[in-house]
Amino acid sequence: MDLFDQKAAADTLREAPLAERMRPRTLDEFVGQEHLLGQGKLLRQLIETDQITSLIFWGPPGSGKTTLARIIANASKAHFIFFSAILSGVKEIREIVKEAEEVRRYHGKKTILFVDEIHRFNKSQQDTFLPYVEKGVFTIIGATTENPSFEVIAPLLSRCKVLVLNPLTDEEVKRIMRHALTEPERGLGGLGLSMSDDAIDFMAGDADGDARVALNTLETAARLVKNGSIDLETAREAVQKKPLLYDKGGEEHYNVISAFIKSMRGSDPDAALYWLARMLEAGEDPIFILRRMVILASEDIGNADPRALQVAVAALQGFQLVGLPEGRIIMAQAVTYLATAPKSNASYMGIEAAQGEVRNSGALPVPLHIRNAPTRLMKDLGYHKGYRYAHDFSEGYVAQEYLPDQLQGSKFYDPAGHGYEKAIKERMEWRKGKKEGS
Repeated sequence: MDLFDQKAAADTLREAPLAERMRPRTLDEFVGQEHLLGQGKLLRQLIETDQITSLIFWGPPGSGKTTLARIIANASKAHFIFFSAILSGVKEIREIVKEAEEVRRYHGKKTILFVDEIHRFNKSQQDTFLPYVEKGVFTIIGATTENPSFEVIAPLLSRCKVLVLNPLTDEEVKRIMRHALTEPERGLGGLGLSMSDDAIDFMAGDADGDARVALNTLETAARLVKNGSIDLETAREAVQKKPLLYDKGGEEHYNVISAFIKSMRGSDPDAALYWLARMLEAGEDPIFILRRMVILASEDIGNADPRALQVAVAALQGFQLVGLPEGRIIMAQAVTYLATAPKSNASYMGIEAAQGEVRNSGALPVPLHIRNAPTRLMKDLGYHKGYRYAHDFSEGYVAQEYLPDQLQGSKFYDPAGHGYEKAIKERMEWRKGKKEGS
C-alpha cells in the first residue's frame, strides 16, 4: 500500500468498534481454545507449518472463528480469499474458482477459501464447492454457529476436519477486556480508565463466553464513565443499553435460545413457554428449536424420565407432519412435559467421563472372555473363553467384568436418586452387592 492507502486503513481501524480494533493478529495475541492452539495441538501445528487442510470451525459467536481465519491468512503463504455466505452466491464461487486456478497457474500458490457462515448456503450451493475441493483448486475453511451435522452436506463434511470452538471462560473474557482497557494504540489505553473487579466480573458473566459482546459492553461503559473508573453501576448501565431486538442470525438469537433451554432445565414451564413464544413470533425456525429440545431431553432429563426423549422426538416428527400454526401446540405440549419432568444429567456426565478416560488411556485391549470368536483360531487363542451368558442365570444377571483390566472398578454413570433413575440406582446397587458377594 502507498502512504495514502496506509493512512486510510489506519483511519478506518480507528473508527471501527473496539471489538474489531482488538481482533488478535497473531497466535500469541489469541486468547482461548487451548485444546486447539496450545503447544503441540493440531491447529497450532497446521498454522505454524503452513499445512492447512480443509476445516470447519464450529462454535458460538465471539469464540474466534473469523479471527482464526485472519490469523491463518496472515501466517500462510497461500492466496487467501474471504467469502461471506450472506453476501455471495454461486456466481461469486465461479469467479473464485477462476481466480484460484490463475493463481496456481501463474504464481504456483495454493488458495485457501474462508467461507463465513457456511450454514447459510443451501445444499445445492454447497454442492458447488465439492469438485474444486476434491481437485485441490482451493482448500476450504468454513465457519458456522450451527451443528455441521445438520447444516453442512455430508460429502463436503467428509472432506473437512471439524474443529469445535468452545465459548470463552469468564477468566479468558476478563483477560481480553483488561488488555483492551490498557492497550494504547488499538484499545482504550489512551483514556486512562480503571475498572473495579466487580464491574469486570459482571460484564464477563453477562457476555456468556462471547468476546465481542464483552468488548462492546466495555466500549459502552467507557463512554458512560464520568470519574475515570468503571464501577459496577456503570457496568450495569452499559449492559442495559444492549439492543433488545431478536435477530435470528445474531447475538439475541443465542440469548433467547439459551433462556429457553435454561428455563426447561430449571423446571419452569411458564418461562419456557414465554421464550418459545418469543422465538416463534420472531420467525425462528421451529425445527431448530425442536432439535434443541431433543438434545435437552437426553442431556438434562435422561433416565430420570426416559419418556422425555420419546416425547421430544415425537414432537419433532409431529411438527414435520402438520407445520405451523397447529404445530405450535405440539411444541407447547412437549415444552411443558420437558420442563416439568424430573431432571438428571447423569447420562451426559457419564459419556463425558467415559470419553475423557478413552482420551487419557487410549485403545485398551478388549478382555478375551467378551471377544467374539467366529473362527477356530480365535477360540484357540482364548477368545470368548469363560464368558457367562446372563440369560442362563435365574435373575438374568451374573457377576462378570466387562471393562478392560486396567479400568476395572471405574464408574462413569451415577444415576440420580429421583425420578425413574431412583429405580435404576437401586438395581445397580443390588447388582453391585451380588458382584461383591461373588
